[in-house]
Amino acid sequence: MRPQPEWPILTPRLTLRPFLRGDVDAVYAYRRREDVARYLFDSPMTRELCAEAVQLRVTQLTLVEEGDRLVLALERRPGGDVVGEISLICRSTAARQAEIGYILSPDVQHQGLATEATAALLDLAFQTFGFHRVFARCDTRNVPSYRLMERLGMRREAHFREHIMVKGAWANEYIYAMLAEDWRRA
Repeated sequence: MRPQPEWPILTPRLTLRPFLRGDVDAVYAYRRREDVARYLFDSPMTRELCAEAVQLRVTQLTLVEEGDRLVLALERRPGGDVVGEISLICRSTAARQAEIGYILSPDVQHQGLATEATAALLDLAFQTFGFHRVFARCDTRNVPSYRLMERLGMRREAHFREHIMVKGAWANEYIYAMLAEDWRRA
């Protein structure tokens, strides 16, 4: 992949930046919530687990090998409070494919912040890192998530029925994707 971008990345209302150890309380404020964990693979986090997750995120800033992750804090401007996180995971170096994901505090949802952050990360994925295809996935019941993907021009490529066990129950999942050429045209 290409060299690392310069941090932070600014959008009209957000700063996308690497996580800091001091972000634990802000992340815990939304990751402890049942409504946040509802469609995630994890359950609501304890403060201890959240501290471990933030510690790991501090180091997740490279996309060189398959499985590498870039995980960024979403800091609202003005104010500087961390309201979510966004990730890009290198899924295939040979096929130049990545997966994008996002988590936003319910306190700031429905304001277009997730769309703003995801658009900035898609731009980074295609323009800076040179990925050919970026995909995202979500539980089929997570309407705001797949609507966000559609707003950004991603196409639904798959609907997997009961294909993964999540929290003791079978889950249905949508896969959305976009090619670099689609992003350039948009």
